[in-house]
Amino acid sequence: MPILDAHTLDFFSRSPEQTRRVGIRLGKALRCGDVVCLQGDLGAGKTTFVQGIAKGWGSLDEVSSPTFILVNLYRRADGAQLFHMDAYRLDSIPEAEELDLDAMLEQGPLLVEWADRVKDLIPQDRIWIEMEYLTEEHRQMRFKSRGRRCDALLNELRQSMFGGM
Repeated sequence: MPILDAHTLDFFSRSPEQTRRVGIRLGKALRCGDVVCLQGDLGAGKTTFVQGIAKGWGSLDEVSSPTFILVNLYRRADGAQLFHMDAYRLDSIPEAEELDLDAMLEQGPLLVEWADRVKDLIPQDRIWIEMEYLTEEHRQMRFKSRGRRCDALLNELRQSMFGGM
């Protein structure tokens, strides 16, 4: 669990439940306009992590992978919205532009799976999470923040996970 620098955090999850719990902690801190990018091969735990984020954020809706519909919308009791995008099936940047990420960000936080496919469209102020399958139960997660808001978000996550570091 070393902290590499103020913009980076490595974490090794030992179970899907632990991956969800880290997501819950991040979800509690998300605000409208926040961007969380998830990168990793199939089975790396991206959707499991999003399940935790949605729960921590307060979603009333069940989380599922948006692979075939591209964007899922989750609602909270206060009317707030959380967007969950899967860029895996996008064939081009113009196709991604049609999704209007800016409009989504005006309405709530945005989670993007397979974010490298639309990297040029994603705001620079973001948290990028690289997830790696290690074993059936273990995942490596590397969080990288960029921009003042996301630096603060990563620091808040770090504090909630490890305390007074």
